[in-house]
Amino acid sequence: MTVAAMGRPPKFTRQSSTEGARLSLSGDWTLIASRQLEEEASRIVEEARRDRLVVFDLSQVSQLDTAGAWLINRARHELARRDVAVALEHVRPEYSTLLEEAHYRAFEPPARPSFNLVFALLADLGESTVDAIHEFYRGVSFLGEFVSSMIYVASRPDRFRLTSLVAQIELIGFRSVPIIVLINILVGGIVAQQGIFQLLKFGASSYTVSLIGILVLRELGVLLTSIMIAGRSGSAITAELGSMKMREEIDALLVMGLSPIEVLIAPRVLGLVISLPILTFIADMAALFGGMIVSWWYGGISPVAFASLLKEAIALHTFLVGIIKAPFMALVIGLIASMDGLATKGSAESLGRQVTSSVVKSIFMVIVMDGLFAIFFASIDY
Repeated sequence: MTVAAMGRPPKFTRQSSTEGARLSLSGDWTLIASRQLEEEASRIVEEARRDRLVVFDLSQVSQLDTAGAWLINRARHELARRDVAVALEHVRPEYSTLLEEAHYRAFEPPARPSFNLVFALLADLGESTVDAIHEFYRGVSFLGEFVSSMIYVASRPDRFRLTSLVAQIELIGFRSVPIIVLINILVGGIVAQQGIFQLLKFGASSYTVSLIGILVLRELGVLLTSIMIAGRSGSAITAELGSMKMREEIDALLVMGLSPIEVLIAPRVLGLVISLPILTFIADMAALFGGMIVSWWYGGISPVAFASLLKEAIALHTFLVGIIKAPFMALVIGLIASMDGLATKGSAESLGRQVTSSVVKSIFMVIVMDGLFAIFFASIDY
């Protein structure tokens, strides 16, 4: 921007006297000349900082905006800090209003707190513990609300939303089948390959079938399926409810006298509880199929021999262990996803944070529950 384009450039002239200095400001003290404004304001402080009294004469200022007023006030503040008395003369009424409103405030840097690494680590540990207890309390409270709402719906079946439940079963169950099958075929094949390579050293490659059958049916099938559903459907539930919370749709339901748990949360959680055991069964079959193909390819175990060895290695309870776990894991995933969705605030950042938190907490709780179930079933020899 040229000087001609922005009008008269801002400047000042100094007149010294026995009492102090008189600074006559002139030109356009506006934002369009921001660089020159900064330079002139800095020169004012530099030239007048040793005087006892400084008078600002604004009679020749042709234009003044908020930026110019703020810089003049900053210069006045800097001079006052150096014990220089400052006065204004020939100030137009409109300029006086700008100078009064465009306050300058100096922010002192905050004092740096003393830092002790041990205390900081202990404080973080304590804060994390308190947060975990608070989250556990919220989860139990939300579970109580959900159970009480389900009891109320059971007493009044006409309030149950069957159409929403069927739609959620399609979204969560039916549309998850391809990725669940693909993942478990690959995992079953990997387990079979590693089992063959390791057991072949002892001449016991046939025990690979027992390894695949027990590991897949008791642990891997339900665990991998739950983790996939937590990442796929759990995050979707949190995002859907969070978006509704941001757009105040949930508040609108409350205003209409409808319960968000009955309308939004119950179909999603029940859809998870129904779909996850079915997906677990499909995952078990896919993993066994993948293990059978790899065993045939690498270990020379034919499909007929694989089926015969598998029948000897497993029993009905081996299959039921994984199926029994599935509804409980689905309930945990659904409750965490719904709770975090309803905790969303009115910003996209909050929504992203809640979705991430939902997925992480769901996967963590799925693994914890799998460990607890493993301990329980081992203790009862099941």
